[in-house]
Amino acid sequence: MDYKNILIENNDGVVKLTINRPKALNALNMETISEIGHFFESGYTSIDNLKGVIITGSGDKAFVAGADIKEFLGIESPEAGSALAKNGHDAFNRIERFHKPTIAAVKGFCLGGGFELALACHMRIAGEKAKFSFPEVNLGLLPGFNGSQRLPMLVGKAKALELLMTTDMIKADEAVNLGMANHVVPQGEEIAKATEIIEKIATKAPLAIAEVIKTVNAYQDKTKDGTAQEIASFGHLMTTKDFEEGTSAFIEKRKAAFSGE
Repeated sequence: MDYKNILIENNDGVVKLTINRPKALNALNMETISEIGHFFESGYTSIDNLKGVIITGSGDKAFVAGADIKEFLGIESPEAGSALAKNGHDAFNRIERFHKPTIAAVKGFCLGGGFELALACHMRIAGEKAKFSFPEVNLGLLPGFNGSQRLPMLVGKAKALELLMTTDMIKADEAVNLGMANHVVPQGEEIAKATEIIEKIATKAPLAIAEVIKTVNAYQDKTKDGTAQEIASFGHLMTTKDFEEGTSAFIEKRKAAFSGE
């Protein structure tokens, strides 16, 4: 698939996926969402030595300033609106379930659908000028790409309801205090911090990292039993070559050389 709205840059296995619609403040149209979904479904397989993915937006004004509202104007039935939302759900779920770490590097405005994109990532790094908000109720809507479900997991039900209903703008430092972001960094250092985290994770056992992601995701998935997933993942990992290597390295007091097997 030839991408028109996202840029893919591989830096020694650390992939930067940039939403590249600067004239629209990187607003998400359905074509862009489709491209994001395609990358996390199959596009990533062309990347050598993949360690993780950093999602960011082009320019300094916005990570993503929301969904492309112009596309909403042609929706004339509940079924069509639900189909639009489901496309966003499907694409963003692929990010959340990705087997390598995904980190949103947020600078500037992170609004609506852009906020939902950031929440779908495993972690979020906020530049000091980042601002987060869900403005959907101002349009007579609510978040449609699973934001109403992911936000309470991070900030709790009461705070999520406040933010969703008031549309209050949250600054970077408060986002960290609320648990919405992992770190706040000086403007321009978002990618560097995200890369640092991915490089650190890349030194760990890759099969174990994938199972950690799967198990933590199961905690908030109402269709799964997180405890059962942990038990199953633990048992599976004990039969891997990475477990043998990790335990041998620990006993021999050396650095482990994991093979991902």
